[in-house]
Amino acid sequence: MEKLFRVLPVLVWVALVVAWTFPALALGVRFELWGIQLALPLLAGAALTAALLLALAGVALLAAIHRHLQVARHRAILVIVILIVPVATVFHYGLKASQAPVLYDVSTGWANPPAIAALSGVRPEDANPLQTATTNRAVQSEHYPDIQTLVLPLPVGEALGRVQQVAIDLGWEIQAVDAASGVVEATDTTFWFGFVDDIAIRVGAASEQGATVDIRSVSRVGKSDLGKNAQRIRTFLSALQS
Repeated sequence: MEKLFRVLPVLVWVALVVAWTFPALALGVRFELWGIQLALPLLAGAALTAALLLALAGVALLAAIHRHLQVARHRAILVIVILIVPVATVFHYGLKASQAPVLYDVSTGWANPPAIAALSGVRPEDANPLQTATTNRAVQSEHYPDIQTLVLPLPVGEALGRVQQVAIDLGWEIQAVDAASGVVEATDTTFWFGFVDDIAIRVGAASEQGATVDIRSVSRVGKSDLGKNAQRIRTFLSALQS
C-alpha cells in the first residue's frame, strides 16, 4: 500500500493524460487527422486504462481514509474527479449501444420514405447504403413506434418554409430545396467525431386541409446509430409543431 501512496502523484498526471485522450481522439477524427478505425481501439484502450486508474484510486482512497492520510486522500479523490466524467460517458454510450437497434436509417414512413436524391452525389463511396422497408420497418416499429408522419394545419408552401427554418435553427446545413416536389435535403454533423448524417424532408398535401411532413435521417458511418437518427427526427418534429 505504501507503494501505491508513493505513485499517487504520478497517477494524477496519468489520469489527466488519459482524460484528454478521449476528446483528442474524437476531434482528430473530426478534423481528419486519423480515421475512426484507429480511434476506436485507442478509445477502448483509454477506457480500460481509466477504469484501472479509478480502481487504484478507489483502493488508495479507502486506505488513506483508514490511515488518516490527508494528502494521499486528496490525490486519490483528484484522480477520481478527473476520470469520472469520461468513464461515465463511455459507460453511457456503451449502455446505449447495447439497447439501441441495429439501424442507421430511420424514416417517418417506410411505405414511401423521402428519397436521398441530391445528396446521393456527395455521399462517399464507402458510406452506409440506404436501407429499405424490408430491413427496417419491423425493427423501427418495435423500437420507435412514435416516429410517424406529421400533419400540420398549414398550406404546403408555408409548411415548406417552416421546415427550412426549423432545419436552420437546429444547425443543419441545407444542401438542396426542390419547391416543386416539396423536398428539402440537409446534413447534420456530430460535434465530437464530425460524422455527417444525411436528412431528407418531404412536404406534401394532406387529404384534408393541411400538409404532411415526412423525414428521413441516415448515418453515413456505423451500423448502429445509437438512437441518434430517431432522436434527431423527434427533435425536428417537436420543433416543427412549436
